[in-house]
Amino acid sequence: MSYFWGVDSAAMVNKELYDRVLNQFGKPSYWGRYIVTVPNAAEGLTRDEVRLIRNSGTKILPIYSNFTSAIGERQGRTVANNMIYQAKRLGIPKGKILFANVERHFSVDAAWITAFINTMFNSDYKAGIYFDPIERKFQQGYGEAIANNSNLANHVVLWSARPETGVSKARNTPRFRPSKPPCKSNVWGWQYGRDASECPIDTNLINQSLFELLW
Repeated sequence: MSYFWGVDSAAMVNKELYDRVLNQFGKPSYWGRYIVTVPNAAEGLTRDEVRLIRNSGTKILPIYSNFTSAIGERQGRTVANNMIYQAKRLGIPKGKILFANVERHFSVDAAWITAFINTMFNSDYKAGIYFDPIERKFQQGYGEAIANNSNLANHVVLWSARPETGVSKARNTPRFRPSKPPCKSNVWGWQYGRDASECPIDTNLINQSLFELLW
């Protein structure tokens, strides 16, 4: 299977930042960007950025992070619906994937996972979840949801933040080996390097199936 190198950033992408990544790391096949501003955490993707990134031959991996926990059916639906609204506002085409950013310190339960996946499944977009397995809260919530309905695993793509092997250039990536939940899952993305010293990016590997779902 083919794997694709790319980056993500909370910072807005301008020509200076894009060129720094290009010159110091290599050409990113995709760039993960947050689709709405979260004060003191992430700058929201703009239409000017979309043009710059896509006109440079790089795809966009859309991320939504405007929530602080992943508990309960109602909140699972709300996060999904907010993601869908923001994606349509930006003009993200139907059939593309959107990632909910579930941080490692978040509380997570099966009701949120189930409602999020089902709401996304009934929308124009594909469901994605970024997760960090270090404290096991996500794996427990996800595992319970899948135990209750194994079919849910077919309708969501996971992007793992572990293990951290360190930032690398495009030509020097590790072998694709993301941490996975101990149950049925499609872990198609891996953020293997965080907080590059040269510029404000993280480095990632994803498989071809996920690459084809990017914008």
